[in-house]
Amino acid sequence: MVAVGVLAGLSVLSLLTYGYLSWDSLGLGPGETEATRTGLGAGAPSSQPHIIFILADDQGFRDVGYHGSEIRTPTLDKLAAEGVKLENYYVQPMCTPSRSQFITGKYQIHTGLQHSIIRPTQPNCLPLDNVTLPQKLKEVGYSTHMVGKWHLGFYRRECMPTQRGFDTFFGSLLGSGDYYTHFKCDSPGICGYDLYENDTAAWDHDNGIYSTQMYTQKVQQILASHNPRKPIFLYIAYQAVHSPLQAPGKYFEHYRSINNINRRRYAAMLACLDEAINNVTLALKKYGYYENSIIIYSSDNGGQPMAGGSNWPLRGSKGTYWEGGIRAVGFVHSPLLRNKGSVCKELVHITDWFPTLITLAEGQIDEDIQLDGYDIWETISEGRRSPRVDILHNIDPIYTKAKNGSWAAGYGIWNTAIQSAIRVNHWKLLTGNPGYSDWVPPQAFSNVGPNRWHNERVSWSAGKTVWLFNITADPYERVDLSARYPDVVKQLLRRLSQFNKTAVPVRYPPKDPRSNPKLNGGVWGPWFKEDEKKKKSDKSKGANKQKKNKNKKKAN
Repeated sequence: MVAVGVLAGLSVLSLLTYGYLSWDSLGLGPGETEATRTGLGAGAPSSQPHIIFILADDQGFRDVGYHGSEIRTPTLDKLAAEGVKLENYYVQPMCTPSRSQFITGKYQIHTGLQHSIIRPTQPNCLPLDNVTLPQKLKEVGYSTHMVGKWHLGFYRRECMPTQRGFDTFFGSLLGSGDYYTHFKCDSPGICGYDLYENDTAAWDHDNGIYSTQMYTQKVQQILASHNPRKPIFLYIAYQAVHSPLQAPGKYFEHYRSINNINRRRYAAMLACLDEAINNVTLALKKYGYYENSIIIYSSDNGGQPMAGGSNWPLRGSKGTYWEGGIRAVGFVHSPLLRNKGSVCKELVHITDWFPTLITLAEGQIDEDIQLDGYDIWETISEGRRSPRVDILHNIDPIYTKAKNGSWAAGYGIWNTAIQSAIRVNHWKLLTGNPGYSDWVPPQAFSNVGPNRWHNERVSWSAGKTVWLFNITADPYERVDLSARYPDVVKQLLRRLSQFNKTAVPVRYPPKDPRSNPKLNGGVWGPWFKEDEKKKKSDKSKGANKQKKNKNKKKAN
């Protein structure tokens, strides 16, 4: 009865989130939107497109209907089929790296975030001297809003989303947390609340609403209150389908036949995410944004098989530089596309969105900003060749070194103990320890019948620290060509060496005990106070002066 009472009290806006309403039931006529009916669309329309960037979390390459998944994703399938599917699209293998590269247009080696992710207790964030995408869009009149997962650091107030170009922020600062309570424990006893509205903890929203649905409601509210004649940038970074594996009960209905419990929960989470994106699309149409909008969908990295994700038939998983960790589900859907219903097989990387979207927004890219991304709009919209011919997947100098790596194995050009990966045209080179390298077929998620997973395990050849693949001919990385084409290996090692000369020092500080939420009202949030640091330094300077004066008197 309580649930019925709650549902009865929901507004039309909230009901949209749960997918219960159609446009007919809202009383909108053919071609009519809420904006035209209410007069919100008054004024001259903007030539600048509305930009909606949707980032899923840990979605596996296979985990979309049009890649053959058993998980139903009708919204994603329809949007992709009517838009442009990106089938040679790359991201980074983990959360922070992909997000930093999207928002700056720069490789990790150029921001200092080339190692791992930003941990909750680290005094670290996206360096403040990096110009961000929302900052550039604000310069040309965009209203900028972020809903969802930040994960680019928060130890100082200056690191918060609202200080990095977003007019509003509603979401989480950390990399993961409970979908209902929004609490996160980083280690035993180090726990706190992680839901923010702008710069303060959003205790008022602590109503036990599943985050995918809560974030969608927030997006609908933003669209309902904004004037569609003014350009808007909406960055929607859903928490799903990252662990912990949680989903509302009704989304399990179609997946009770999946025996593997993690895969079943993951399927339910993805079904809820697909419905949420449908409701975002409906809101864009309802409030008059859709016809002048560009919707970009991307996963932030590959799936994690141990947490239900599938990258089959690609090799490896999240956290690795095999294709399963970095080749992502991605598409662009927009009435502004010229070649709708097409597939783009040109090379595209997550850094490319920065210059592409700024150019579409009629913005300017400063000459002194050294970008690693390219404007690829004509590649996507018109089917032209990509300006991109290579991708530095990463160079991580502090990742665990490969025991057998050496300068000799790298022909004196590169130390193959270092974890690195690069793509140049058709070729991909990996060195060091690329990470978990198995192929995980769909049967691995079944508790019934023969388990083929063990047949797909890799037996490491002793001392191996260099791999070369022709990704165009062998996207599943089954045939290592490093011994057959040593000259190609040398060329790519030289390219790695060139990139490495431009790298900035790694930012990966030890944890700071002041980050404990117990010291911050039970909330994860900024703890580093610049004023305190100044006071301390001023005190120490003062103390040193006094000592010097005393010593002078003694000497006299």
